[in-house]
Amino acid sequence: MESILELKDASFSAQDRNIVQGVSVKFTEGKTTAIVGPSGGGKSTVLKMAAGLLLPDSGEVLYRGKNIAHMTRAEDLDFRRESAFVFQDSALWANQDLFQILELPLKIHYPDMGKNERAQRIKEVTELVGYRKDLDIRPSRLSMGEQKLIGFARALLCNPDLLYLDEWTESLDETAADRLISIVRRMQRENVTVLFICHDMRIFRILAEFVIVIVDGKITFHTTREEVDNDPELSNYLRMGMAL
Repeated sequence: MESILELKDASFSAQDRNIVQGVSVKFTEGKTTAIVGPSGGGKSTVLKMAAGLLLPDSGEVLYRGKNIAHMTRAEDLDFRRESAFVFQDSALWANQDLFQILELPLKIHYPDMGKNERAQRIKEVTELVGYRKDLDIRPSRLSMGEQKLIGFARALLCNPDLLYLDEWTESLDETAADRLISIVRRMQRENVTVLFICHDMRIFRILAEFVIVIVDGKITFHTTREEVDNDPELSNYLRMGMAL
């Protein structure tokens, strides 16, 4: 199978610190990759570079062979419609109510969609993730777990082909987390490509098909879930890395 996404010798620095150094990795279309490693090791930076949210200081990020940094406006809009990111802190607009936050991607990517159709799509995704409260309130009225549900619902709106998940089950109880895991499993069956940061071996075992380990801004290894399952020492190494 072909790769949908590739980082080629990608590096990123901030505040005179090398956060990611020379990362090269391909992500196979329709497959799910877990990104694991110690906290502060560069996982979120790699994920955000892969999503085009951070541009590397050097190297390239390619989506279907096209350098994200050199995309035309039309190509970039297509990429943004075809991909979706769930942020660790949810990243909801503080000065907008929940309906406005969820309506914006639909307005941008489906300008011909009517208001009633937008409202119906928003109702579908919020019910799917298990959010049952009003949508005419601002994010500050929500718990962290509820904010995470809205952030996940926003990622589903445009039926992405590529899904990025950064600490996406944090602040959720087990029932809510299992609901989101079930949604991701359904998306896997629909051949959506998923990249997720993981600190939970249970979620890793349920979802991951591939795994990359990032330590001190570098990939220490890239392997398959099958290899992890067949190597107790490697499995234990991953478990220890997730706990740090």
